[in-house]
Amino acid sequence: MLRSSRSRWSERLRDDRGSAALEFIVAGILLLVPLAYLVLTLGAVQEQTLGAEAAARHTARVIGQAPDAAAASARGDAVLAAVVSEYGMDADAVDAQIDCRPAAASCPTAGATVIVTVRTSVSLPLLPPVFGLDRLGAIPIEAQAAQKVSRLWGDP
Repeated sequence: MLRSSRSRWSERLRDDRGSAALEFIVAGILLLVPLAYLVLTLGAVQEQTLGAEAAARHTARVIGQAPDAAAASARGDAVLAAVVSEYGMDADAVDAQIDCRPAAASCPTAGATVIVTVRTSVSLPLLPPVFGLDRLGAIPIEAQAAQKVSRLWGDP
């Protein structure tokens, strides 16, 4: 009697009917959650990268085509603000730097090459701002663009 109950119990343990659905659910969740997080992260990084590249490119172009220094500054600030708004970037986290090659006392100058560098960072999705985790898990992003300024720039 004892032997037959053991054999029935061992047969039940070896029987795997109905466990495929459970295995699929567990394996699916274990694989789907990291995959979804990876997609969210890559999307956020790509959006910020495209925004930084657009900001650098358009700002350099506007500065290079402006008629004088005052117009270049005003137009550059306006374009940078518009691109930051368009791509949903944090305006406080965006840092734009303008350099000229060859180096001059005032930038931009006639015949120089304007180089605009835009730096920002993107926080990893779903990281809470507790204990600075959002800043700790931030990915830095940098983009540069160059634009040649006309030799007749600034002349009336």
